[in-house]
Order: sequence, then structure tokens, then C-alpha cells
Amino acid sequence: MIQGWPESDESKRLLMEGVSAFARQEVAAKAAEIDRNGRFPSELVKQMGEMGLMGIMVPEEWGGAGMDAVSYAMAMEEIAAACASTAVVMSVNNSLVCMPILAYGTVDQKERFLRPLAEGKKLGCFALSEPGHGSDPAGLECAATKVPGGYRIKGSKNWISNGREADLCLLFATMDRAKNHKGICAFIVDTKTEGFQVSKLEDKLGICGSSTAQLFFDDVFVADGDLLGKEGEGFKIAMSTLDGGRIGIAAQALGIGRCAFEAAKRFAKEREQFGAPLSRLQAIQFYIADMAVRLQSARLLTWQAAKLKAEGQPYTKAAAMAKLAASEAAMWTANKSIQVHGGYGYTKEYVPERNYRDAKVTEIYEGTSEIQRIVIAARELADD
Repeated sequence: MIQGWPESDESKRLLMEGVSAFARQEVAAKAAEIDRNGRFPSELVKQMGEMGLMGIMVPEEWGGAGMDAVSYAMAMEEIAAACASTAVVMSVNNSLVCMPILAYGTVDQKERFLRPLAEGKKLGCFALSEPGHGSDPAGLECAATKVPGGYRIKGSKNWISNGREADLCLLFATMDRAKNHKGICAFIVDTKTEGFQVSKLEDKLGICGSSTAQLFFDDVFVADGDLLGKEGEGFKIAMSTLDGGRIGIAAQALGIGRCAFEAAKRFAKEREQFGAPLSRLQAIQFYIADMAVRLQSARLLTWQAAKLKAEGQPYTKAAAMAKLAASEAAMWTANKSIQVHGGYGYTKEYVPERNYRDAKVTEIYEGTSEIQRIVIAARELADD
């Protein structure tokens, strides 16, 4: 379990104890099999729903746990330290689907969509990226046309986490490409709607238990009441959602890195070379020290961003810094954990190999490391 969370906060302490026990006893035991078989962890997702983990920041009146963003980050790290695939399912539903509906949805939309999502009875996905538009969401080609009673959607989306299993899709489409980002709208789409298709599942390096799908919308009808926010507000909704999502990915990266770190410490104490444990070698000690510093530094950045979000303060730069630091710390730690393990680290029998594969995507999705640097630099260089 994470060391150093605010022990004075009883609700956070109880949450962490429960999530940590669940992660150790249930999630970690299945992580290798989930990764090996590329199996969606449906039974774990169901349990997380029952525990309130699929809508942690959603108020209790809408079926959620009513916790804050710091609690969410802590819980996410615990789950990710056990199984990154399970953690990303939880992250998408919380950060990318529940939160924008909570922020921009009508009372009717919260009752019909947010409540079952927060209670874990339905699963959501976030469909922004397209085959030709990943880091440039303002150039969307997926098109929405106004018709009597609603809209018709035509187009495709790429790299959609939870895309195969999702019951609801938060979809972004443009009504007028000439308006660039000002022409984008957000829609809540039932995946059982006629014309919705899952056309391709990606064969990925890591996070193998979470589906990453290409989606097609073949003249899909969306009712007026399922437009999220107002026409033209889609880009604003997407960007604000990604800010919060980056806190979740930072926490996920921390969990992956922590898993690799703990594995390196265990192996260094148990494995002997030259008549003594590896942990007696200064080169190994330096690796362990650097892992600890990088992960804790990133954790504090993540908690700071989460605290700002919980307090209703601007947190765009803080979230970008947290995601950048945590994803790169996780990747570095997983790499060095393999080095500590030597030849054993290169085999699937030991966990750092999986950590290394899982960590890489945290530097890519919900904004690449390069995008995070652009966001941070823009705010640092902005006129006061």
C-alpha cells in the first residue's frame, strides 16, 4: 500500500485499506493470466463496481462513492500496482466518461447514464481519437448532421479503450469542419444503437486485458436529449476531460512503476552474486535509490494535481506535469527493474517484463509526453 497518504483523513485511510486488500488478494492473483490471455477482467470490474470504484468521484446522489480526486489517484495506483489492464478499465470509466457527464450533463442524462456508470452496472468509453487525428483533435472528420429529433453520425474512431465492452460511448464529432474546434459536439451513444460497429481490435504490446478498438458509426442516430452540453462545446468538454484523465493515467503509471520497484527490491535481497545479496552492490543500490526518488517525486506531483482538482482550482499544468513525470518514471523504473533481475527480468516468469510493456503506453495515451511538454511550456511562457 502507498506510504504517506494523509492518515488524518479517516475516509481516505479506510478507502486505501479496502482497495489495497482487494488489489493484493483479488487483482494481483489474476494479473498474469489476464495479460497472457488478453482477457477482459469482467469479474474484477464487477467487484470494483460493487466497491464504488467505478464512480469514485461521483456524488452519492448519482450512485458514486462521493470521494475526491486525491482518493481516486490513490485507489488507481493501488489497482494499477496489481494489474494495469484492470486499472485502465477503471480509469476510463471514472475520468473520461463519468466526470464529463457529471460536469456537463442534464439531470435526465445523469439519471439515465451517469448513475449506472457510477454503480458499475454499465461501462463507458471515450471516443475522440481518429485514424488521422490523435494529437490533433481539432481536426476531427467524424461528422454529425442535424436531423429532426436528433443527429446522424458518420465516421470512425481509433484507439478506443473499453471499445469492445462499453455499453455507452462518449463520442466527439464535428458539425462543421470549417469551424475547426468550434464545430465539435459531444454525444452520449448507446453502443447497441443500429449502425454502431466495433470493426477492429488492436494487438498491443501491453495492457493486454483492456480492449483497444476501432469504432465505426454508420449513420448512427443520436436523439437531441443525448447531446452532452451545447452544440459547439465538444472540444471544450474533451479538453477539460483529458485534464482530469491525465491525473488518472499518472496514478496508473505510478502503480505500474511501483510494482516494478517492489519486484526489484525483492529480487535484490533474495538473489546472491559473488557471495552476497545483490542488494549489497552499490550499482544496485543506486538503481533502487533512483527508483524511489523518481516515483515519490511523481507521486507528489500527482497528488498536488488531484488536490487542485478537488479544490476547484486550475490544474491543467499540474496534471500535465504529473502525467509526464509519472509515465517517464514508470518506464525508467520498469527498465531498470529488468536490469536488476538480469536474464530473469527478460522472461515472462518475472513481473518487470509485463511492467515494461504496460508502462510504455502511459507515455502515449491521453496526450503523449511531447504534448504534455507543450502544455507545460505554454503555461510557463505565457504572459503574466
